[in-house]
Amino acid sequence: MTEEGAGPCRRGRRRAERIIDGRTNCSCFFPQCGPDAGEPVILRPEEIEALRLVDLLGMQQEEAAEAMGVSRKTLWRDLHEARRKVAGAIVNGRAILMEECGRTGERRCRFGECGPRFRSE
Repeated sequence: MTEEGAGPCRRGRRRAERIIDGRTNCSCFFPQCGPDAGEPVILRPEEIEALRLVDLLGMQQEEAAEAMGVSRKTLWRDLHEARRKVAGAIVNGRAILMEECGRTGERRCRFGECGPRFRSE
């Protein structure tokens, strides 16, 4: 069963809105060698933004959380999940696909409501 307004595939609380400022120029990464290792790893927009702010721009988690408009705990969860997915993809030779935010032209992303979409190349 799903909760009213929670979307077709989510249970529990609605995902908090995040401010997503960064955009990537590509939508996927694939291993260059080795056999197909199974299902690709899918990164959400908020996970990519958390990686960008903390690991690429060197922000402290508190600063990054403020920039995304979420609590530090929510940012930590997004960052931890993104790092786990990227590490798993590298170690296991899996592709990485990036979901695109369903709200084009806006800074806020409520990705959980609209289901996964991928950028077309």
